[in-house]
Amino acid sequence: MDSTASNETRLADEQRERRLQRLGLNSPEPEEKFDRIAVLASSLADAPIAMVNFIGGQQMFRGLCFPASDQKQGDRAGIPFGVGDLPPAPDTRDAPIDIGFCPHVVRQKAQLAIEDVLASRHYRNNPVVEALNVRAYLGTPLQDNTGLIIGTVTVADVRPHRWTDKQKSEMQFLAETLKPEFQLRDSVLAQQDELLAVFDRAPFPMMLTQGPEHLLRFANTRQGSAFGRADLLTPGREAYPTLQDAGVFDTMDWALQEAQVTELRSVTVPLHGANLSQRFDFTCTPVRLRPEAPVNTVLTTAIKSTESAPGSPQQKLAQDLVSSFANPPARDSDS
Repeated sequence: MDSTASNETRLADEQRERRLQRLGLNSPEPEEKFDRIAVLASSLADAPIAMVNFIGGQQMFRGLCFPASDQKQGDRAGIPFGVGDLPPAPDTRDAPIDIGFCPHVVRQKAQLAIEDVLASRHYRNNPVVEALNVRAYLGTPLQDNTGLIIGTVTVADVRPHRWTDKQKSEMQFLAETLKPEFQLRDSVLAQQDELLAVFDRAPFPMMLTQGPEHLLRFANTRQGSAFGRADLLTPGREAYPTLQDAGVFDTMDWALQEAQVTELRSVTVPLHGANLSQRFDFTCTPVRLRPEAPVNTVLTTAIKSTESAPGSPQQKLAQDLVSSFANPPARDSDS
């Protein structure tokens, strides 16, 4: 691959990963709607393995039908990968980006049908063949509502399988049925962006982070002036090392893990660009980006300890803003 093609591939990978982060699909948590699509794909293709696989920095099987895991829809069972000399890992919903066939589908932007992997000189040595005993594969590009390919709808068999034109067409149809889901996520995110615009005028630091790495989804103006500005989707600990040193991200970890509001009171933090420090009370509130989504986002406020007494104007405003984000008003259906 020449340098130009290599650079284009890298840029495409980065664009796809940012899009998955935006949609909240950059982790391998299962989702029932995607599991149902995988079960339906398995039935339509008469194949024992099926998945809705999102391709970012890793492969993430948010939808999965895999009989060896004896899974039920919506649970956290996954695939028992064993690659090369490594023994099978505990059932997992993710895989490295350099194994399997789905990454090829995403980069080629075309459906890939392999009726007998062992008869293919190009694909027969792929580690997934031995790891999962895959002998046949049919992968279909999964586009979001903007036309960007973000993953695959995939079926596979443990024996050679002649994929019919009807099965190929049905897999393409299933992939199309997921576009309204991505459109809905964009609509909810747009509504949240409107609320975050209000947050930007808050007279105290606020930030919204996502996932165990606390990827920065939003930071208001006061957050930047108090603790420094950072690029969106940067891991929080990397964006705000002074908050990491103060124990704020440990508190956020706990809020995310326990799905409950957690406070860190009277913590001294150096102010950005100033040779002085300030004492803050931090409140970390776990929220859902969508009603049916897992709790994987934390809204963190920082109020000066001298201004954060219960019932104070600053505290009341913070509570009102957090409540408005956790319980946004319903949009009109025709808006």
